This record gives sequence, C-alpha cells and structure tokens, in this order.
Amino acid sequence: MKKICIIGSGSWGCALAVHLGQMGHQIKIWSFTEEERDLINKEKKCKFLPNVILPEGIYCTTSCKEAIEGTDIIIHVTPSKFTRDTVKKYKEYVTNQVILICSKGFEKDTLKTLDDVIEEELPNSKIAVLSGPSHAEEVSVEIPTALVVASKYQEVNEMIQEEFMNENLRIYSCMDVKGVELGGALKNIIAFCAGVAAGIGLGDNSFAALITRGLKEISSLGEALGGEKETFYGLTGLGDLIVTCLSQHSRNRKAGMLIGQGKTIEETQKEVGMVIESIDNIEVAYILGKKFNIEMPILNTVYDILYNKLDPKEAVKKLMSREKKSEF
Repeated sequence: MKKICIIGSGSWGCALAVHLGQMGHQIKIWSFTEEERDLINKEKKCKFLPNVILPEGIYCTTSCKEAIEGTDIIIHVTPSKFTRDTVKKYKEYVTNQVILICSKGFEKDTLKTLDDVIEEELPNSKIAVLSGPSHAEEVSVEIPTALVVASKYQEVNEMIQEEFMNENLRIYSCMDVKGVELGGALKNIIAFCAGVAAGIGLGDNSFAALITRGLKEISSLGEALGGEKETFYGLTGLGDLIVTCLSQHSRNRKAGMLIGQGKTIEETQKEVGMVIESIDNIEVAYILGKKFNIEMPILNTVYDILYNKLDPKEAVKKLMSREKKSEF
C-alpha cells in the first residue's frame, strides 16, 4: 500500500480518494479552503459529490507541507488555470514522489500543456498523466471505468497500474504523454459544442456529425502539438469525447447548453458552479489552430459564438453551408 497525497478537493480529487482509500492506501488531501477541509474531516463528505461518503482514514489539510511529507505519490487535481501557482506552493516539499497529473487543460497565458508547466516547476520529478472517460460521480460509486496512464518512464506506468487497478478501475499504459494530455484537454471543447447543440434543440444526427468531425479537428491539432494520431482514437481521445459530449454529468456540456439557450458566459459560470475548462480551452485552441494553420471550422465557429456574439443557430447554418469537401 502507498501513501498518497491528492492536491485538490474537488469532485475528481475526492472520487480518486474514495477509490484509493477503499483499496487500502493512506490518503491525505490538500484543500484550498477550510470549508472543504472541515466537510471532509468532520462529515466525510465532498461538497461536489453530496451523496458519497468518504472511507475512514482519509484526512484533509490546508497545509501543503502536511499533505505532502512522507508520501510516495502526489496526484495533482486542480483546475488548469491554478496549476502553476499551486505547484509553486508545494514544490519545496517534493522529494522523490511521482507526480500524477489528473487535471485537464492548458495554461492560458503560455499555451502550454500541464505536463510542461509542472516539468518546468519540478524538473527533477518523474511525471505521469492519467486520463480517460471518467466522471467523478461514477468512479466514486464504483461504476466500472477504464483509463490510460502515460509517462516516459515505463516503471511509473507499471507502478500506477499496480497500485490503482481493481475490478472497478482498469488502467491501460501508454508512452504518449502529450497525446493523452491533449485528448483530455481538447475534448472539452467539442463537449461544449455538444451542449450548444442540445441547447438549440438539435438531434442525434447532429450529435453524431459533431463528435465525428470534432474528433478530426482535435486529432489534427493534437498531432501538430506532438501527440500520436492513434492516441486520439483511444480512450483518452474518442472515449473521453463520447462520455463528455453525451453525459448528464458533464459540466462542459451543461455550460454549452446554457450558452445555446442564450445565457452569457458570466451567467453560465455562476449556474454551473465549478470551473468550466472548455471556455478557457476554446480560446487557447483557437490561437494554436491559427498558429499551426490547421483547418478547424467547429472550433472557429464556437469561438465566434463565445467572443464575437455569433448566434448559435446561425453558427449551425454557417457550418452546414461551407464549401464542398472530401471527407478524408
């Protein structure tokens, strides 16, 4: 059994704590807020998973030093926009722990993926990424889930598989760190688009087209950024795309639906109540698409909906009326 620190007390951090705690690992969670710390310690509950009871032995603290010292693995699960600042808070306490990134997104100011951000701050650490189709609401109640761990260190991949896998969570390994991370970050954009489509009342035909053509766009950009094409058609690309586009649990889909119904970005963020990675990711991916000269009509159109006041129904007409193309 391992001593594991989870940086972040949101839904995914707590879901991983539940899973790993039930496997017998010793879990310490770092929380940004005293409110969430006290809820976990006193009531064994997570603010974002109200129907879940955390196993005994899980301890939460607002002290990075207390959370990290003496651990074997650090799981980083904060919103992407807070990643660098959070790592700066705890990096002085890191010794030889494996850093497992479970956040999805980019650093907006630098356009960097989170593995690059953490590697800059912790250049001597062994880093891995864990991603795939995995809503916290389902993992926390032991619904079977399959994920992918990616590290350039094969022994790290094997260790994460050994310590995290059971009959409820299957983990495949991969060496394509960039592809696994980009699949998780970019699929949120298409999930947001799926929400917009739902918000304006489109049907199953439209969703199938959106997912298929959306996958083409994110794989093209992902390859340009260093990912391997095959990765985007696996669990961390296509698999995560399907679950995030179609599930009631997806806050990115919910955010898109609210925008499709006419809400502003501010109103949407308030109603969702959690960080919406897709909104920041859309802006980053738009810039990257232009930088690498990649044709991304879906991305460009949703960017115009968010930032140039394009009406969602007009956006659909714009996409459907593009010049004739060959599919491949």
